[in-house]
Amino acid sequence: MNSKGRVFIVDDDEAVRESLAALLEAYEFDATAFPSARDFLAQCERGASGCLLADVRMPDMDGLELQERVAIEFPGLAVVIMTGHGDVPIAVRAMKAGAVDFVEKPFAEDRIIDTVRNATARVMDQQRQSADTAEIEARLALLTAREREVLDGLIAGLPNKTIGYDLGISPRTVEVHRARVMDKMQARSLSDLVRLALSVGLSPK
Repeated sequence: MNSKGRVFIVDDDEAVRESLAALLEAYEFDATAFPSARDFLAQCERGASGCLLADVRMPDMDGLELQERVAIEFPGLAVVIMTGHGDVPIAVRAMKAGAVDFVEKPFAEDRIIDTVRNATARVMDQQRQSADTAEIEARLALLTAREREVLDGLIAGLPNKTIGYDLGISPRTVEVHRARVMDKMQARSLSDLVRLALSVGLSPK
């Protein structure tokens, strides 16, 4: 059975931990439970990715403090806060600080499963985007200084003749550099090239 994603449960209530873990595993998630925030921080590997379900009210270190640590030490985890009815304002504050969602106890089975699915999907999307960005930046690093100047002109929407004039080279030479830029960037068209460049923060000069 293939896991649908990793879920880390942090709650000082043993019954909640066990029931949640059993429920998530029934839906093919890989669930690991911890009785406290400090246990989680001590035992979970720093490169972990997936969803963290953290209770707001726990002794020693509460869910909000844990969320702050996770944001720094576990960038691959999407945090979901679990809260009692009276703690909703706290949970909203947690979302403003970066939590992706919160669920009120006692929660319905479909509510918690949907929340975890959305959180794990968000993490996977972010990982794909990070991988795509790294790949595009690696392609950009292959460009020579002149090719980068031509790319800047193309992003600005300038024709070859204008780019050539600005750089002191012929339009034909611009065309040669442009072809090399397209090849190195693995762009299928000019619009594709512009999209790739903009996706990593390049902007028209």
